[in-house]
Amino acid sequence: MLGRLRHVVPTRGYAILCGSAAAVTALLFVALVTGAGGPIVAQNTSNVALFAAALAAAWGCLTKALGKGPVARRVRWSWALTGLGAFSWGVGQMFCIWYETILGTEVPFPSLADAGYFWMMPFTAAGLLVLPMSRQSVAQQARSILDGLMIAASLLLITWILILGPLARQGADSFLALLVTLWYPGGDVVVLTVVLFMLARLRAGGQRPMSLPLVGTGLAAFTVSDSGYAYLTLIDNYGSGAVLDLGWFVGFVLILVASRKPDREHAAGDSDALTRPLGVMLPYIAVLGALCTSTFEVLRHGAHDPFVSWSRSAIILLIVGRQLLTLLENRNLTRDLEDRVEARTAELRASEQRFQALVQHSSDVVTVVAVDGTVTYQSESITRVFGYDREHIAGQRLTGFLPDEARARLEEAFGAVADTPYASRVVEIPMRHADGHFRLAEVTVTNLLTDANVQGLVLNSRDISERKELEDQLIHEAFHDGLTKLANRALFKDRVELALRRRGDADIAVLFLDLDGFKEVNDSLGHAAGDQLLVQVADRLAAAVRPGDTVARFGGDEFAVLIDVVDNADDADDLATRIIDALDLQFDIDNTEIHVRGSIGIALTGPDAADADQLMRNADLAMYRAKAAGEGTFARYDPAMHSGLVDRLQLAADLRRALEGTGGTGGNGGTEGTGELVLYYQPTIELRSGTVTGFEALIRWNHPVRGMISPADFIPLAESTGLIRPLGQWVLAEACRQGVEWGAGDPDRVLTMAVNVSGRQFDQTDLPAIVAGVLADTGLPPERLCLEMTESVLMTDTEENLAVLLSLKAIGVRLAIDDFGTGYSSLAYLRRFPVDTLKIDRSFVERIGGATPDAALARTIVQLGQSLGMATVAEGIEQYAQFLALRRMGCDLAQGYYFSRPLPADEAGALLRDPAALAA
Repeated sequence: MLGRLRHVVPTRGYAILCGSAAAVTALLFVALVTGAGGPIVAQNTSNVALFAAALAAAWGCLTKALGKGPVARRVRWSWALTGLGAFSWGVGQMFCIWYETILGTEVPFPSLADAGYFWMMPFTAAGLLVLPMSRQSVAQQARSILDGLMIAASLLLITWILILGPLARQGADSFLALLVTLWYPGGDVVVLTVVLFMLARLRAGGQRPMSLPLVGTGLAAFTVSDSGYAYLTLIDNYGSGAVLDLGWFVGFVLILVASRKPDREHAAGDSDALTRPLGVMLPYIAVLGALCTSTFEVLRHGAHDPFVSWSRSAIILLIVGRQLLTLLENRNLTRDLEDRVEARTAELRASEQRFQALVQHSSDVVTVVAVDGTVTYQSESITRVFGYDREHIAGQRLTGFLPDEARARLEEAFGAVADTPYASRVVEIPMRHADGHFRLAEVTVTNLLTDANVQGLVLNSRDISERKELEDQLIHEAFHDGLTKLANRALFKDRVELALRRRGDADIAVLFLDLDGFKEVNDSLGHAAGDQLLVQVADRLAAAVRPGDTVARFGGDEFAVLIDVVDNADDADDLATRIIDALDLQFDIDNTEIHVRGSIGIALTGPDAADADQLMRNADLAMYRAKAAGEGTFARYDPAMHSGLVDRLQLAADLRRALEGTGGTGGNGGTEGTGELVLYYQPTIELRSGTVTGFEALIRWNHPVRGMISPADFIPLAESTGLIRPLGQWVLAEACRQGVEWGAGDPDRVLTMAVNVSGRQFDQTDLPAIVAGVLADTGLPPERLCLEMTESVLMTDTEENLAVLLSLKAIGVRLAIDDFGTGYSSLAYLRRFPVDTLKIDRSFVERIGGATPDAALARTIVQLGQSLGMATVAEGIEQYAQFLALRRMGCDLAQGYYFSRPLPADEAGALLRDPAALAA
């Protein structure tokens, strides 16, 4: 809407201006013709009207030059110079009013008024010449100059014959008066020449910088009045207020209207404006006018003056020059057109040859057939792709070379595109190669019957046999295991979903198999032997199942079997038994006998197995239950397994919440502590003196719903979920803090704080840095901290764990092997690792009572520790006889219920203050 207003409002205002100008002009015409009010009134009216019209035209032009908007700089200068010309004329008219109206005298000739009138034409001509022109070549510029000279000479000749010649022969009072008299029509001729020249050369397209027709018409009106003024002045017969003054008024009104005309956009035209009819014919129109005028003058007077002769000769020379220039341009244009036609012809010929080469040597076979199937064109590529001779195919019915299946598909494609021009259809059809074997072809049928250059159905055929084989191979690899060629997890799940959809009332069963001992085969014989074992296992599984069942490998040593239909659960048990029996037989791998067994989980459809994911999950849970029961067994899924899994997940979430609730400050002196996780402390007693030498920190979990949970229930869960690392760090920090607190109560007593470290914590390469940081934060001396680990830590990743132990030893902490005697430690490992203490497992201590094997083993461990310079600690002492026997063996330290149960921090602190509470 705003855009419309921007265009409508100026147009409406311009219409009002035009109407007002026409009305004022008509009123002035009536006043000057009728002479109403007498000569003096007519004179004053004319003078004021001319003065106002000149100032109005100057205001309009200068406003256009200084106004806002996207107007070119040269256009602004054009309007400014035109406005200065009008203003100069207005100044001259002001002097005329001074003489005639104020002084009441006649205007002398020449006078100051003529000085103002004089500059009107130079300024206007300069303004027109600075208008922007179209860019031209040198030849075009020369032609434009010749055209301008032809127009100027013709107009000058016409003006000389009609006005200037008679004025010159008439003479004047003085030479200056004669020059001024001749200047007015001569200047008008110059300006009109410029207007006509600019009309021919003015740039086409875009916004027109100036309305030259209006300006030119106004200057033509000026020419009439100036010529009449010059003539009447010479004969001393001019007086202000005559009808002749109306020409000047109309000229200024038209200039004002042109300056206020809204800018409008025009369609872009040819950059060479002189190629338009007006630009071409205008010079010749001017010459024709001059010829007619001079001829009429000769017929009227019988002769003409030398100026006319010279002018006509100059015009003839200009015409000859222009024609010669035109001939040269036409010759160059013809040569250029011939070169362009030749280049275009060569380009088309090269394009045709290139297209023909592309078609003939393309991997696609291009065939054009008529509506009835007759081959009208056949590319040579058919010989290379399908082995047929091109000449043998052309002119024959294409369907005669195709098998029945291909013929039916192709005829269907023909019918689908026959009624729609440029329609296309893609079909895949088998095509017989010339050597007899079939190839799969992709054919694109396009309807070009309406194309005059083709007039047929175009078939683009390509051999896609290798691509289809590759696609089939990729699909097979995407759904099959690359090693065993069995189905993979994705295909197995798809088969399970398909079986569930079509089973009806029948049941299906899924078996998950995990090999026992496969890791040892890989570690001992290498992965190549492991791969051979997996292939043989896959063969035995495929031989054990029914033909309609699916065997899959999920990766590693995990396999699965889908029994499509089972009559009862015993069928699945029978298959599991057959598989286990098949795996019991030895495997021969690189001349090595290998024995592996498998754990199988069985799941059947039921209320808790509504989809494939649930059924496979149930089989997985049952498989883990079978592995826990022992090697070479199978277990059937029970809903309790899922409940146990859910319970385990809930317990893991509760443990995470409890660990977050400690904030690193739980268990600071009470049974309840500040969180659910608290530390209990079991004292370590020196057997010879019976004094407390330290404590072992033991974590307890006081669950808000389940009550006190044993570490045996949640420590394995923490290890499997990764929570053992933050949990162990919290235990270490809390135990060290408690040790510092007890040490502050009795600085002379040296107490050792023992903390258990899980194998998962040893996986952290920054464990020494964590321990050092805790010691630095709590202030516990390193020698008062003892880190206890099981034998399995020493046997796993030996080199890495040795580096960690050496780093811990460098800090200054003590190291102890917990539950010693139950693992696989050897003397070589004990001498290699920087261990300070051996803790005898409670299973040996609880059966000490005379000359038993366990007593002998305990005595051996004590002696081993003494020989290696290690302290020995007996765990689980509950009877006096055990205490007495271990002291006689020379065991250094002991723990057990005989002395004290694990105690909360406050009770353990009371025990330190009252050692008499210990059993003697």
